[in-house]
Amino acid sequence: MAGDISDLFNNNQAWAARHLLQDPEYFQRLWQQQSPEYLWIGCSDSRVPANDIVGLAPGELFVHRNVANLVYHTDFNCMSVLQYAIEVLQVKHIIVTGHYGCGGIRAALQDRELGLIDNWLNYVRDIYDRHRRQLEPLAEEQRVDRLCELNVMQQVANICHTTIVQHAWQKGQRLSVHGCIYSIRDGILRDLGVRVNGPGQLAPIYRIDE
Repeated sequence: MAGDISDLFNNNQAWAARHLLQDPEYFQRLWQQQSPEYLWIGCSDSRVPANDIVGLAPGELFVHRNVANLVYHTDFNCMSVLQYAIEVLQVKHIIVTGHYGCGGIRAALQDRELGLIDNWLNYVRDIYDRHRRQLEPLAEEQRVDRLCELNVMQQVANICHTTIVQHAWQKGQRLSVHGCIYSIRDGILRDLGVRVNGPGQLAPIYRIDE
């Protein structure tokens, strides 16, 4: 029946019962506080469940997701999550995670109008344009996947350029920003070798003086 979500409520009750059977104090602990060490910024794709991929329980991973895992400095939603994670939760690691075959990245490469999302994906097109010489010789799937990687690297930089992150570093807060890519084909999360631990790794034009 269209509009009926009763199966979801049934699944929820079974899920809650399983957790209580294994650990009667499980939900009481969750209710009292969350103290994650990690902020995950990932794609909205339903096939990329953040907690499951890295084997962490609820409360151990703070999550922000949007189409193509983009970090816009004018996106108050993303910036609010970033500030709360850093200043209130005191996370130690921010992990930008893209995934191969990303539909958002693929859409950015298509020469057709898709609607409102075209505005959101313009930044991905900017990344493509900057790396055109590297990307154009590649076959279509390789081009999409390489752009997925380059997009993650750029979003790591965007995070590090925010006043939120740089103020945390100025205060001596331990905070690292990482770039990773996930493959739906095999379930493996790969380190892209992008890690920023402080402002000394940024180009001078992006550093904010104390």
